[in-house]
Amino acid sequence: MQQTNQILDRSRTPVATIFWLAWPIVLEQVLLTLVQYVDTAMVGTLGANATAAVAINQSVINLINGIVMSAGIGFTAMVARYVGAGDGERARRVVAQGIVVSLALGLLCTVVMCGLSPYIPVWMGGEPDILADATSYLFIISVTMLFKTISILFTAILRGSGDTKTPMAVNILVNVINVIGNFLLIYSPRTVSLFGKEVFFWGAGWGVSGAAAATSFSIVVGGLIMVGVVFFKNTPIRLSRKDNFKPDGELLGTITRISLPAAGERLALNFGQIAQTFLVTGLGTIALASHHLASTAESVCFMPAFGFSAAVTTLVGQSLGAKQEDMAETFAKKTVKISVIFMSVMALGIFLGAEFLMKLFTQDPLVIAQGKVCLQIVAISEPFFAVAMSLSGALRGAGDTKWPFYITLLTMWGIRIVSSSIAIYVFGAGLYSIWIFMCLDQMARSFLFTLRFRTGHWKHAMVQHDA
Repeated sequence: MQQTNQILDRSRTPVATIFWLAWPIVLEQVLLTLVQYVDTAMVGTLGANATAAVAINQSVINLINGIVMSAGIGFTAMVARYVGAGDGERARRVVAQGIVVSLALGLLCTVVMCGLSPYIPVWMGGEPDILADATSYLFIISVTMLFKTISILFTAILRGSGDTKTPMAVNILVNVINVIGNFLLIYSPRTVSLFGKEVFFWGAGWGVSGAAAATSFSIVVGGLIMVGVVFFKNTPIRLSRKDNFKPDGELLGTITRISLPAAGERLALNFGQIAQTFLVTGLGTIALASHHLASTAESVCFMPAFGFSAAVTTLVGQSLGAKQEDMAETFAKKTVKISVIFMSVMALGIFLGAEFLMKLFTQDPLVIAQGKVCLQIVAISEPFFAVAMSLSGALRGAGDTKWPFYITLLTMWGIRIVSSSIAIYVFGAGLYSIWIFMCLDQMARSFLFTLRFRTGHWKHAMVQHDA
């Protein structure tokens, strides 16, 4: 059954369509980043050790989330392709397979991460005084990996269908719950001054474990809501109990061929981040806390880039599904220009406000001083990051996931990790050298993505997957 596609409505200009699809994602990222700031600041009040206990696990958590997100890329590309072609029946078949994959992958991640939680902080080189908190934090987070998997996969599916508002609403709710949970579970019972009055607040006093418990509870809520959205919201991809949920080998094979290179890319990126965290950990707790907080502050720049990248993935996928290659290319080029403008403005704000941003999370003068310099270094690379994010999103929407993998592997490991290791272990350089090579990584990545895009081969990648 053919259905009208509102995303490719030619009554809107390409720029208007990009903003129409991207603004919920950008707003979502703005609010989520603000919540992350509050979350980090709450833990930061417990001291540098508490911050380090959370920071040492973050790259591993990002790795697992990245693997799930890479699976979501295959679902996004397929759903976008079928919605673009007006084939709602096939789109729903893809969504049904998403249920199967989310259950299998989510349970696997839960078991593996719970089993390894006592060992990962040790393997990451954590100092003895942070290991207990780090282990507790990781185990509590790991218990809810199934629900996190459901949330990530169905966010990707909904965005592929052109629905960016629902994931925005759900993810905002999840993070508001997280902040409230932090307030109640991190701190001990206390009296707080509000508008000139002393107000008593109950608190569990669980510290770092309280932060993990609040996050885990919010993740469970988000996963359950996403399941409800897929089965009960009136959309072209709505499922019912009558749908076929048996594994479809042919369809899963196509999704896997798209997702595997994306998984390779995420593994290259996240293992690189783990290696980077290991390098930073060797520089001491102050360096680790500075690196983590500066990375959190830098994430403000990701908001427009991530939003536009996710939007162009859907737009390119649906355009190619509708056999409109010229429109796919137009969307990609326009997205690059818009993203570079936004990221340049954000970069200027980070460069000028680096010290202010660090003071939002900690009062430790050493952490503030180091983090400020790191932020000012990385601000230079943000426009290049915009190019790489936009073009990689366009390639993924087309199902061309191999080249993003090749490019990320080369730049992350060949430039960032190898060069940083040489700088630290051979020349005795410090934390700043890591951030300098991060910049060079992003610059090289943007250049290589541009070369791939200009070949035009990405327009026919899905045909190769179907062959």
